[in-house]
Amino acid sequence: MSQDNNKKGHSVNPAASEDGISKGLANYGDRGFSLFLRKAFIKGAGYTDSALERPVIGITNTGSSYNPCHGNAPQLIEAVKRGIMLAGGLPMDFPTISIHESFSQPTSMFLRNLMSMDTEELLRAQPMDAVVLIGGCDKTVPAQLMGAASAGLPAVQLITGSMLTGSYRSERVGACTDCRRYWGKFRAEEIGAEEIAEVNSQLVASVGTCSVMGTASTMACIAEALGMTVPGGASPPAVTADRIRVAEQSGTIAVEIARKRLTIDKVLTEKAFENAMRVLLAIGGSTNAIVHLTAIAGRMGFEMDLKALDRMGRETPVLLDLKPSGQHYMEDFHHAGGMATLLRELKPLLHLDALTVTGRTLGEEIEAAGPGFKQDVVRTAKNPIYPQGGIAVLQGNLAPGGAIIKQSAAHPKLMEHEGRAVVFENLEDMANRIDTPDLDVTADDILVLKHIGPKGATMPEAGYMPIPKKLAIAGVKDIVRISDGRMSGTAFGTIVLHVTPESAIGGPLAYVQSGDRIRLSVEKRELSLLVSDEELARRRAAKPVVVPTASRGYRKLFLQSVTQADQGVDFDFLMPPMTTKIPKT
Repeated sequence: MSQDNNKKGHSVNPAASEDGISKGLANYGDRGFSLFLRKAFIKGAGYTDSALERPVIGITNTGSSYNPCHGNAPQLIEAVKRGIMLAGGLPMDFPTISIHESFSQPTSMFLRNLMSMDTEELLRAQPMDAVVLIGGCDKTVPAQLMGAASAGLPAVQLITGSMLTGSYRSERVGACTDCRRYWGKFRAEEIGAEEIAEVNSQLVASVGTCSVMGTASTMACIAEALGMTVPGGASPPAVTADRIRVAEQSGTIAVEIARKRLTIDKVLTEKAFENAMRVLLAIGGSTNAIVHLTAIAGRMGFEMDLKALDRMGRETPVLLDLKPSGQHYMEDFHHAGGMATLLRELKPLLHLDALTVTGRTLGEEIEAAGPGFKQDVVRTAKNPIYPQGGIAVLQGNLAPGGAIIKQSAAHPKLMEHEGRAVVFENLEDMANRIDTPDLDVTADDILVLKHIGPKGATMPEAGYMPIPKKLAIAGVKDIVRISDGRMSGTAFGTIVLHVTPESAIGGPLAYVQSGDRIRLSVEKRELSLLVSDEELARRRAAKPVVVPTASRGYRKLFLQSVTQADQGVDFDFLMPPMTTKIPKT
């Protein structure tokens, strides 16, 4: 039968088509030979000419033994393939870099841009008419959207899905807010080594991403708000039939957008990004998402306006009752109707005419989801979890380029606070001194950690500084903390992050000394170092900046090219000229 098929005289002339298997031919100086050779090799895998005439849909395989968040990738790939073939396409899965937050040294942020480059170049190098991007763990979804935005193909984002919650001594637990809560108890000597070892085995009950509104869940919700997933694609847990059905639908839609040539720039518009920002604020989402959205928008030529984002936050309440801002978990959000329930509540604040990968508008998809039902996970605007958006943008002489705080997860009494700085020069300094009995610190002080920004330490999630042990044992649960680094979206506390410019390039944070007074006012959006300009100038003159460098490899490229937090921590050479500020509100 295959012999008959191959006798039908199918053309190998590349001029006949620039789609499918004929797309992006290798350069041998003879385009006809290039296609002839490509088809010869792919037929070695058993493909017929008939199969090779279909639209080719790429599937990024980010499965890895080092990445349990993507532990369901094989099942998702098979379901995507089924959807592609049912719609008349030819599925082609291929491996890319896979990043897991806990298995990435020195930081996952260090590898995000590398994964985006890997994704972009493979989308360009290999023939495909559209692509399904499979991602879940924190940096994978932004990396894929950044790469796809630059490559310009039709694309669908498929989320791996959240893990199930576990149970410890009849208490429901889930990674990773409860990880931090129990570790805090251990540091405070409220529980011992045996109990912390027991709970360690119960916090992660299945493969999948964190079960709270951490960065992975935030980016899943944002991907759906951007219009990049199938409707309902954000919330199904990893090990459910719902997640597999979403995967099949993703494959089907990928074929449709390939035929319609619905390229990613038609979906990732200004309106889409504004919708995503509204959702970020309303879900009490991860602070990391600001950096990632800025980077994705930057790849499309849009500049994120943090001041406008803050204005949006004042009129966008937190509606989603999920940890760490609330009490529930991602599977509860899914049972409550997922993003359709949230978007229905946010309708007055959204651009309903924004296009999605289905070819329909966001407003049409909300209507198609139906009228909703009684549930207690998504609040109404009249009964919010928090009256303003989860994230506030701060400015002042300590952060001329801005800083952020997750106000919905902060202690109300500490959001208007002035205190004495207790300074750690870097990660090593903090590790050596944070638990020493003679550390000069009180609960009214402000911990300051320098040199953990993009160039200082490739921006780790060390902004969630531990409570000094002497205070933890005394019962202190929160203290104001300030750094130029990041923190996990699963974390909580009165923590100021992304101070820009960072200390490693001479930002004001570099010159803070222990004993200085710092004022934090979330209400006034202020972060001020109460030191005179003359004194700061004297300190700068006495301590010249030495910007970190590296001698070789990817680290050298990273340190030479990485931008600051307010520009998305992307590489400058990957960003096109900025044309429009968003949001415009």
